[in-house]
Amino acid sequence: MAATHHSLIIKKDSQNYLTTALLQLLETHDLNTITVTQVVKRAGVSRMAFYRNFTTLDELLMMYFKPAIAARFQDIFEHVPTDQKLIAIGKFFSDFGPTLKISTNRGFEHIIRQLFNENMTMFYRQIMAAVDISPIRLNYWIEFMSAGVYNIWREWLLTNQTEPLTTIHDLIAILQQSTMKALLSE
Repeated sequence: MAATHHSLIIKKDSQNYLTTALLQLLETHDLNTITVTQVVKRAGVSRMAFYRNFTTLDELLMMYFKPAIAARFQDIFEHVPTDQKLIAIGKFFSDFGPTLKISTNRGFEHIIRQLFNENMTMFYRQIMAAVDISPIRLNYWIEFMSAGVYNIWREWLLTNQTEPLTTIHDLIAILQQSTMKALLSE
């Protein structure tokens, strides 16, 4: 039986209440200390409402962050000229900095990292589509670059952005180009 419009609204409201409650709890508690009971109590919904929507608190956070991160990458894919993509990613990280800091302090950075890596994989597959390289080498290069880019931005954000953004862009561009050049020369 198809869900009614009203039941879909209730489901979306429950998801929003649960997300808001979890994010509020994360302001003062580590993720691994928060329980589903605490979240549903704060959200004012039943445990059943939680389990109708999610299986874990990690899944709830994934549902929350996935569209936000994907939307920023989609902007980069569709609306930004190739030479400006790195700058757009930099803006994304600058905007996302406070959330990244909370995620590292409260134990849910793995979710941010996973979503970032998924999107970076799509990004690199798109920009590397015309490069003649074996799929295995390309996969390893993408994994290497995705982890490297994430960690450079992470370090920059968590150390209060002491270098200018252009320095970070230039560093990533150099690493990207030099590693690809070395890979292609093999």
